[in-house]
Amino acid sequence: MADNAPAAQLVEEFAFYADLDVVMVGPGPFGQRAIATITGGELTGERLKGALVGAGADWSLIGPDGYLRVDVRTTLRTLDGAHIYFQYSGFIEVTPAFVALNRGENVSTDFGDQYFFTSLRLETGDERYSWVNHTMFLGQGRLLSGPRVDYRVYRVTNAPEQ
Repeated sequence: MADNAPAAQLVEEFAFYADLDVVMVGPGPFGQRAIATITGGELTGERLKGALVGAGADWSLIGPDGYLRVDVRTTLRTLDGAHIYFQYSGFIEVTPAFVALNRGENVSTDFGDQYFFTSLRLETGDERYSWVNHTMFLGQGRLLSGPRVDYRVYRVTNAPEQ
């Protein structure tokens, strides 16, 4: 690897939230299973804007190591009518605030209060947004009462922004 090669850069691309309806399935052979149906949500960014629509959920698993494994699939309908499939996975650290939220308490976390990162893959057949098909995204999240998850999402690039 060349010493002068540019380091990867994170560029803020969009933010979104998802409202959830959580069902605790219970303990199983791989940990505590929960299914969080996405009941609504909105995405805002310079290049992407729209609403989360249709079927969408997080089939999460809380392991004995104190981390929830995120496994989400949902669909964005942009303001101009395109559909973009979202699939993402990642980790949420189970903190006291996380536990309190799951008990229904009115608490929230802020970005950075816990380890909460996801890797997003987007795909679409709409040419106007084909750039998402070959872009890597990293999300940082926080938990809000409701329950709601709130994300800021970064595009990974190898060139400094102009």
